[in-house]
Amino acid sequence: MTTMFRRFIVFFAVFVTAIASGSARAETSDVSTRYMDVDGIRIFYREAGVVTAPTILLLHGFPSSSHMFRTLIPKLSERFHVIAPDYPGMGFSDAPPESRFPATFDGVASVMERFVEQMKIRHAVLYEQDFGGPVGMRLALHHPERVDGLAIQNTPISLDGWNPERLNAILANQKLPPEQRRRETEKRVAPATVEFLYHQGTRHPEALDPASWAVDEWVMRDAERVRVMTSLQLDIPSNFSQYPVWQAYLAKYQPKTLVVWGVGDPIFTRAGADAVKRFVPAADVRYYPTGHFALEEDAEDIAGQIVRTFATNTRNPDGND
Repeated sequence: MTTMFRRFIVFFAVFVTAIASGSARAETSDVSTRYMDVDGIRIFYREAGVVTAPTILLLHGFPSSSHMFRTLIPKLSERFHVIAPDYPGMGFSDAPPESRFPATFDGVASVMERFVEQMKIRHAVLYEQDFGGPVGMRLALHHPERVDGLAIQNTPISLDGWNPERLNAILANQKLPPEQRRRETEKRVAPATVEFLYHQGTRHPEALDPASWAVDEWVMRDAERVRVMTSLQLDIPSNFSQYPVWQAYLAKYQPKTLVVWGVGDPIFTRAGADAVKRFVPAADVRYYPTGHFALEEDAEDIAGQIVRTFATNTRNPDGND
């Protein structure tokens, strides 16, 4: 992404958020935005709270970025050290060429692991939404001792968490020749998909903050970001073989787990939330009458559930309770 384009989308994000919500300034006043160099890749991230408080790492989904957490972060910052990075090729982070960054979930998790190390995060609660699930579960598998808990939001750990129509489309797409498979997949990395995911299944679509999808759509104007996001879409099937591994992790370690699930999600079904309970019987599962991006309508209650579940008996950065 060119410097000019990066500056433009940052300006656009600030501008459209400000005009879309009268409370935007108050909600973001204590949130810092920064960049960190991770192996030559500029990673954008948002940070709030006190560094001595328990850490929560917010891992975003597709087709969004840390911007999806803009209302959640201030609600958590009094009790947590909150960090929300953008993945390479998404949001405001760099979109490196293929020669420097493998646009796979393994590749994203590897960069995020080094980001966590450079941030000197020793322990954290992981909030995982959509793409954040495959990224977060890879982090948890690599360093189970660092995980203080999981907040799982509309991201499956089993095939039965998928809408059968969408799952069948992914499986059918795998049978196409590589070039055709990429062309068909790239069609989904488009503004129509963005607005569909934000609106479908919500209670009051007319009341949603247009900044939510406007930022995502403008980011998609950059061809390199479209390339990265298309490659990640193509890599989704790599997660299917990992589901049993993630399930085994949950069953073995029994992490403190909160599931917050928008049951109107057109991609991931309520069965995805129920599946977590099979492996972590003590998991607290909460259902919300909203869509894929549950924070758009239910950030207040979800923030309260996170605080109730993780703010006490969670380790501080020094490893103590």
